[in-house]
Amino acid sequence: MFTGFTEETVDFMWGIRFNNERTWFEANKQIYLTQFYQPMRELGDEIYEFLSDKRPDCGLIRKVTRIYRDARRLHGRGPYKESLWFSVEQPSEQWTAHPTFWFELMPEGWTYGMGYYMPKPLTMAKLRARIDRAPKIMETLTRKLNNQQEFVLEAEEYKKPRAAAPSKMLEPWYRMKSFSVCHSDKLTEELFCRDIVGHLKQGYEFLLPYYDYFVTLDGDPDPRGHGRAPAPDAD
Repeated sequence: MFTGFTEETVDFMWGIRFNNERTWFEANKQIYLTQFYQPMRELGDEIYEFLSDKRPDCGLIRKVTRIYRDARRLHGRGPYKESLWFSVEQPSEQWTAHPTFWFELMPEGWTYGMGYYMPKPLTMAKLRARIDRAPKIMETLTRKLNNQQEFVLEAEEYKKPRAAAPSKMLEPWYRMKSFSVCHSDKLTEELFCRDIVGHLKQGYEFLLPYYDYFVTLDGDPDPRGHGRAPAPDAD
């Protein structure tokens, strides 16, 4: 059971930022394992169980990132990551193309949310086509998002919109190449006790209707074809 991160967790993250080398890491590896990796796993397990109970038919899995960077992608950086994160998602060979729940802890703060890291262009084309078929569903979801304070919509946008949106409210979705609905914060006290568990559960509960909407996009017809599929109902 997750009981909280510790000051040693924070010290380790700052330490690896300024001492990103094997000698320092090996000397502090036990702190990493007990004060950083293990509590991240425990927190991830609790959130996974919560989300799996909410969506038992989704076949969700939990992943915790490794601290070791891919040696092929160092690009002048040290061999270790200074942050850790877990994700809850459907199993896939290409996880970046599917909506994912995540939580990440960094030296300066933490973030969590749901979104796509790198959706396929076809997926975003299906999103626009679905909105065209039933704009009121996405307007309802967008209105709920705009009327709360926990999450913000962040996106990488196309230089030019791919199509005209049905309404001004829906225009941001038509400019998106990828996006996330996320919350970012400093190192708040709740991280160091069980309070963060309740915070995350409440947030992910809010995000579930958005996940339901996006996770079914792959089953929609190719908008370049002639088939049509109904859009899911929004909560």
